[in-house]
Amino acid sequence: MTDLDQKINTFFPGLVVRKDLVKTVKGNAIVPSYVLEYLLGQYCATNDEASIQTGIETVKEILLKHYVHRNEAGLIRSNIKERGRYKVIDKISVALNDKADVYEAEFANLGIKKVLVDSGTVKTHPKLLVSGVWCIADIEYEFTENTNTSPWILSTLKPIQLSHFDFEGYVEARKQFTTDEWIDLLIQSIGFNPDLFGKRSKLMQLIRLIPFCERNYNLIELGPKGTGKSHIYSEFSPHGILLSGGEVTVPKLFVNNASGKVGLVGYWDVVAFDEFAGKQKRVDKSLVDIMKNYMANKSFSRGVETLGAEASMVFVGNTQHNVPYMLKHSDLFEELPSKFYDSAFLDRIHFYIPGWEVDIIRGEMFSSGYGFVVDYLAEILRAFRSRDYSDRYKEQFSLSSDISTRDKDGINKTFSGLMKILFPHNEATTQEVEELLKFAIEGRKRVKDQLMRIDSTYSPVQFIYFDGSNHSKSVTTLEEEEYPHYYHKIVGEVSIENSALVDTSLQSTPVPQEATALTNVDLKEKHLTFQENQRGVSFDTLFAPYLSGAKRIIVTDPYIRLFYQVRNFMEFLETIVKYKDFEEEVSVHLVTAEDDFKSIQQQEYFERIQESCNTVGINFTWTFDKSGTIHARHITTDCGWKILLDRGLDIFQHYDMNDTFAFANRLQQFRACKAFEITFVKDQVLRD
Repeated sequence: MTDLDQKINTFFPGLVVRKDLVKTVKGNAIVPSYVLEYLLGQYCATNDEASIQTGIETVKEILLKHYVHRNEAGLIRSNIKERGRYKVIDKISVALNDKADVYEAEFANLGIKKVLVDSGTVKTHPKLLVSGVWCIADIEYEFTENTNTSPWILSTLKPIQLSHFDFEGYVEARKQFTTDEWIDLLIQSIGFNPDLFGKRSKLMQLIRLIPFCERNYNLIELGPKGTGKSHIYSEFSPHGILLSGGEVTVPKLFVNNASGKVGLVGYWDVVAFDEFAGKQKRVDKSLVDIMKNYMANKSFSRGVETLGAEASMVFVGNTQHNVPYMLKHSDLFEELPSKFYDSAFLDRIHFYIPGWEVDIIRGEMFSSGYGFVVDYLAEILRAFRSRDYSDRYKEQFSLSSDISTRDKDGINKTFSGLMKILFPHNEATTQEVEELLKFAIEGRKRVKDQLMRIDSTYSPVQFIYFDGSNHSKSVTTLEEEEYPHYYHKIVGEVSIENSALVDTSLQSTPVPQEATALTNVDLKEKHLTFQENQRGVSFDTLFAPYLSGAKRIIVTDPYIRLFYQVRNFMEFLETIVKYKDFEEEVSVHLVTAEDDFKSIQQQEYFERIQESCNTVGINFTWTFDKSGTIHARHITTDCGWKILLDRGLDIFQHYDMNDTFAFANRLQQFRACKAFEITFVKDQVLRD
């Protein structure tokens, strides 16, 4: 186990499970992860390998004997008849038979209906009345000649969810982890390997948890297919429900005026709409109107009576176009059904997750480390719904008065949710508080900026906050920095530039293909900062103009050791080859550190690069720094430029290097970046 896994097991004994076990036991069972982890938590919540293996076999046996597969339902019904009593794991829903004045249960996979349920069970577990709950139940069979009486009897019923937990113990244990360790624990709990995600990407994943810990939180995520947008809402918690297709009726969601039965928002903490995007989807206008009122006021009407509810609303859907296309031709909400493409409805959204920043889910992204049994974490998040952390930034920071009340509500609710998730012990540093506040502002700003494109009645807003010294700080979205020419454009009108907010000299425009087009005329000293997940950056746009005409280049970077680092260096050499005169030769010297464990392989990499370089006019040499003192990373040229790199050439997030058909593998500008800074300075000594 890793050091983090050891620590997790030390401070949360019996409450964590190895995340790869879910796949091991699932087989072909179509059952949510929280059901499987509930069972794993009973038998495998340990770090003892022998106990884990024994527990796995026990869970497999339980699933084999008691989980009801639809194609084996007849066999299970036969077992119940022959034995008289049998335990099953199934999704159970209950309805009131008002003619007989009894509650009747229906078992989804077992295929039996009209099973009598006593009123006490229904009162204890009211969610049985709405869409069903996964349960462990004892079923009895007692034949009767009365055709109106069901032979099936529900003996006991236990919903699959944690019965109790120690909230104070959870908060105390949080104090034993650093912020980075805690974030990685949460990412592993979701099921992902934190090593393959940057800090910003991890926060994107954790934003998805806010609806579970914040009452009446309205979240939207639109992006490409395959990024796991709906996974958390269907698999993660017994307190959330995912509605497929994005189409739902007013009675199902809010209230049936004829029967007086309250809908989904009255029973679930989170109601998520899957496949929400789609311009051709049919939507009831009255549903949109009721949703607008509910999302703003937390209430809806039943006749003359007004009812309240606490369910958060989540909308997830796929986009058909990339970001620059949407910004140029329409807006980031363009894929929504026409009835929901309504500024009043969209203004109720508290945060817009930019799904295009979330990686397509690949096999290696799943974690084999330890994380919370998701049912335990689901109960913790639910306990936070009654608490408010929205004021935790107000001692150090304040929002601009230019920001409207509705905008502030969105920012405050997002900030509160992130604080609950990351700092339940309320011990965040000023820097950490500021990071979460900026992230919350950005998510609401993304919504408001698009509203100003859709509806001209919305006035421009400066999303600014002030620190303790009353210094103002402006917040921008990542798309705003990547595509300022399109972002500040109202469709059909001339672009509105906002050059004060971002250096637009490094946009993802094609670099001239001829080396002669690259001159020093427009080159200047400058410092550039790039955000995590920013795209459109390549070695060509960064370095080519400053390397043009150079005959000698020295790269100093102690971390050209592992394969991906050497590949980055090879791509740097490709940039030099593309933009040098064909008949000229360039000397490139690398100063790096020798790998302690794989130095032979490291030298083999360099020898192969050297052989390749000899055929294209590059004289490549390298030396290993023996002093162990080099830490700064930079590039110097005999043209008089020095390029200071805080991350060296390691500026790209993890991507699949083996996928020949992925553009991120073949073209750098389609890769997401890590956060990094680069400085271009005149190096007079070297030039002279």
